[in-house]
Amino acid sequence: MEFAFPARQEHTGGSTPKGRLESCSDAVIAIIITIMELEMKVPHGDGMEDLGALVPVFLSYVLSFVYVGIYWNNHHHMLHACTSVTGAILWANLHLLFWLSLFPFATGWMGENHFTAVPTAFYGVVLLMAGVAYYLLQAAIIRRQGPGSLLKEAIGRDWKGRLSPVLYIVAICATLRSSWIAQAVFVVAALIWFIPDPRIERHLAGSVGRRSEHQ
Repeated sequence: MEFAFPARQEHTGGSTPKGRLESCSDAVIAIIITIMELEMKVPHGDGMEDLGALVPVFLSYVLSFVYVGIYWNNHHHMLHACTSVTGAILWANLHLLFWLSLFPFATGWMGENHFTAVPTAFYGVVLLMAGVAYYLLQAAIIRRQGPGSLLKEAIGRDWKGRLSPVLYIVAICATLRSSWIAQAVFVVAALIWFIPDPRIERHLAGSVGRRSEHQ
């Protein structure tokens, strides 16, 4: 099943399959962030030592918040380059949301156990599978667009997408030696993606400009 998405409707307020996909994804991501925040329980005491016990949970929350924000940002930009939604794209998007929905559990488990090896390794697995799911969604959009895909041109060699899974695997293996090495690798991977990539916006702007010249 395939839903056509006319270009002239992309910036209107009407209901479109692409608009529903974006709205559903935004809602799920918002819920994920809310659940992660609710995992930080208010301490029963009123002393600084009571807050200190929450530091690992808070740090794991910050790390996951950054990662979820990165996914939301890049997902938003990727869908800007998508002009039609197919069944494959819908399922690939749900696959990505599934792995993102495990962030609250992985975050809470890692934080509550003060970044010990097994919870940290599990967190790395969730990051790895979310990265794979994002790649599959990206591939589904590129396959739908066919030769001359706007998204394919925008991401180029996609060195970030290729490097990230390698870093996650390194982090998972590093937990056998030190979970703090794994945490450092997670931070490095996040920093690589922290600055939004403007390539898709530039290609979209260029594509719009070229269409205007030919009209």
